[in-house]
Amino acid sequence: MKNLILLLLSCFVLQATAQSTLTDKQWQDDLKFLQETVHNEYSFLFKKTTAEEFDNAVNELFNAIPNLEQHEIVIGLARLVSSFKYGHTVLGFRYQPYAFHQLPINLYQYNDGIYIQGIHKDYEKALGAKVIAVAGVPIDEAMKAIYPVVPSENDQFFKSYGVMYLTSPEVLHAQGVIKELSDRVELTLEKNGKIFKQSFKALSVGERVPTQYSLVQQDGDWLDMRDQSEIPFYLKYLNKIYYYEYLPDRKTVYVRHSQIQDDPEENTPAFYDRVFEFIENNDVERLVIDVRLNGGGNNYKNKDVITRIIRSEKINQPGKLFVIIGRRTFSACQNLINELDSYTNTIFVGEPSSENINFYGDNRRVELPNSKIPAYLSFAWWQDKPQWEGGSWTSPHIAVDMSSEDYKLNRDPVLEAALSFSDDDFILDPMSHFTKLFLAGEIETLKNDAAKIIKDPNYRFFDFEDQFNQAGYNLLGSGQQQEAIFVFQLVTEFFPNSANAWSSLAEGFFKAGQKDKAIEFYNKTLSMDPDGNTGKNASEMLKKIVEEQD
Repeated sequence: MKNLILLLLSCFVLQATAQSTLTDKQWQDDLKFLQETVHNEYSFLFKKTTAEEFDNAVNELFNAIPNLEQHEIVIGLARLVSSFKYGHTVLGFRYQPYAFHQLPINLYQYNDGIYIQGIHKDYEKALGAKVIAVAGVPIDEAMKAIYPVVPSENDQFFKSYGVMYLTSPEVLHAQGVIKELSDRVELTLEKNGKIFKQSFKALSVGERVPTQYSLVQQDGDWLDMRDQSEIPFYLKYLNKIYYYEYLPDRKTVYVRHSQIQDDPEENTPAFYDRVFEFIENNDVERLVIDVRLNGGGNNYKNKDVITRIIRSEKINQPGKLFVIIGRRTFSACQNLINELDSYTNTIFVGEPSSENINFYGDNRRVELPNSKIPAYLSFAWWQDKPQWEGGSWTSPHIAVDMSSEDYKLNRDPVLEAALSFSDDDFILDPMSHFTKLFLAGEIETLKNDAAKIIKDPNYRFFDFEDQFNQAGYNLLGSGQQQEAIFVFQLVTEFFPNSANAWSSLAEGFFKAGQKDKAIEFYNKTLSMDPDGNTGKNASEMLKKIVEEQD
């Protein structure tokens, strides 16, 4: 499977070609071509959006085209392709002659905000500053405005790549962040306790910010906010796809593996043979594999990693094998962590992945006939897990992320969490634990453990509400109505402010024939979400119950 993150990163590469002008009809014909192609050949992509929603957006753009500038039309097309919310499905800005610009900065979202991680030396005073606003628009509102343009597989994908779109004046204008298109954008920044404004001039045609794995590496005209006196393990030897290092004081072998490809100097099987030979012949107690920068590649290379781990009795044990994941863990690397989760005793540390657990991957290039802009539309469904184990991402067992200060000072709290892990009572699979307690009839223990774990920050990326809800619907689907109601009641206890939780409980009672209870909880749902989809469903169900009673 090809690594398509490079496609996203190159979206704003500027073309030296002069802009060509198309008529409104030519743009509208391109739009209709895209619509027809999607319906005729890629209708399976209608999972996170509906055909009706897509067609309504097409019609809206079609009617708006005569009043739009060309870059606004292109962004309109990008919004359509991104509405499928699969990271491999994206409009290829790079290959069209309608030049998009990029500001001379690289942004990164840490747990304390969005910062200028890298910058051109001409703007050095802004290096390491926190972004407060874009053209006077608060940063949270600006991010919300550009969200529809980004093919966000999940929130982690947007966290990783959304900031790139924030540096394009064309995107900012098309999405209403800046009022007039200009090659200059003013940011409101905060640094050393002081707030100031800085105007940035976009790079020239053909230029872009030089990044490697989403980060600017300090070199020549480009500066990095990180202290350059040392290099953390995960940023060492970035010219290599993988490398390993022995940490004798922690009796740990650390591996950074940043693409699912063979390194030109040593193929994947040979590298991992060498790693495990070292492990077997030395005083090693744990292995840490760091794939937080890994955007994918060829997932057929994963077998060479998995089989060697499975064969190692020394490492493939609980508490011995740690895998660091994060917001760039995507594509073929999602396949890798799916397999690690299924077949090894891995403890995941860090942030969630930026790919769905089961996902649409490989894409085909579909060129729009007039503008020649390519839309890359996914066609391959990768399902490593049963559908009931699917999800928006792989959650870490131990949730750790990084602050701007951690990055500046070369601290790596994620690796440190893996190296210092020693909790013998740590529950790797909370839902499996809860299921065992449920089946054993240990209800009070289940409630107590669930209440504790749900509040534990180590598990903050687990969507417990959704997983409990799925468990309830699995019971409901198998005819175990009272058991399902019990689970749905638990969800309302743990998440009392969730309209969806009360809606599920109402449905449980409805399926069990207890319509009075169903009415009570559908009314509660409607009162909590009068204008949302959950409230709309509750209203429809109330009408249905009344009709059945009549």
